[in-house]
Amino acid sequence: MTEPDPVPAALREGGPVVVADAPAGGSVWIVTDEDLAKEVLSDPRIVKDPAMAPLDWDPLKVGLEPTAAQRPSLTTMDGPAHAALRRAQAPLLTGKRIREQQDRIEELARDLLSSYSGVVDLMADFTTRYPLTVLLDMMAIPPENVDKAMDACRQMLSGDQTSAIEALMAIAATGREGGIAAELRERLPVDTPEEEVRYHLFGLIFASQITTDAALGFLVARVLGTSDADLVEETLRQHPPAPFSLWRFTAEPLEIAGIQLPERAPVLVDIGGLGLTFGAGPHFCVGAQLALAELRAVHTVLRRDFPSARLAAPYEDLQQVVFGGVGGSRLKELPVVLG
Repeated sequence: MTEPDPVPAALREGGPVVVADAPAGGSVWIVTDEDLAKEVLSDPRIVKDPAMAPLDWDPLKVGLEPTAAQRPSLTTMDGPAHAALRRAQAPLLTGKRIREQQDRIEELARDLLSSYSGVVDLMADFTTRYPLTVLLDMMAIPPENVDKAMDACRQMLSGDQTSAIEALMAIAATGREGGIAAELRERLPVDTPEEEVRYHLFGLIFASQITTDAALGFLVARVLGTSDADLVEETLRQHPPAPFSLWRFTAEPLEIAGIQLPERAPVLVDIGGLGLTFGAGPHFCVGAQLALAELRAVHTVLRRDFPSARLAAPYEDLQQVVFGGVGGSRLKELPVVLG
């Protein structure tokens, strides 16, 4: 965990745009300059829709989502359609609304941490369970669905994604009145198909879990193993949920930093190396405030309610698993004693 990732420094040395081999063949252009990255993340000619991926790419090999036509979502739509969907979803997770939920988020963190005894590996359960518990609570989804959601989220990363998506969509459909699941239904156009509504809700569930899971492990390790002060922001800067942006593609031939890119060129932004944890531009992470609130809640609860908590292994011995490519990293294990 204490060894710095050599990739960002190597990318810096390569210039503002680095050309690398794409996992499914051909080239990928990686943006490593902050000002240029913000331009790219806001350029309407560089789109999120996987329909613009290179025609010879295997979608499974590079982890592409369904196209915007197949599955409309915040992460695959562009332009006015994306803006309209964002107007429906963003009010659910504003900073003001999340601050109003802070006490509840801390309560859920405290209750969950209190349920563990002895030496416990928090990477085996807590880092997945906690963000799902928080979001399902906000969605007014019965808590007995948390275990099912955990299984589906893990399956998303290692198994049959189609079945996992269907499972999470079914869970999303159980949201009761008074939660943000029901509110999103009201905010979407009345003619939105039920299947599409459930897919949007699936996106909220899965994105909230995968964004916070890895960061939680690094945060807890630093809370219990160091004397650092600015832990949440520094943890996210050093260990972002993903080292690169989601795939983007040029909708037409264009030039970036003097380099000519053809149509359908895959483009990534080195958000980890640049400290752009939640992105920038129109696709800035809609759940950023929730992720920050969850991390701050765990930090507060550990310091306040578990003063005797400690790592059960030396901080320097903790190991992180680096997935490579556009995947991030997470701690292999996080053994702790909470009381």
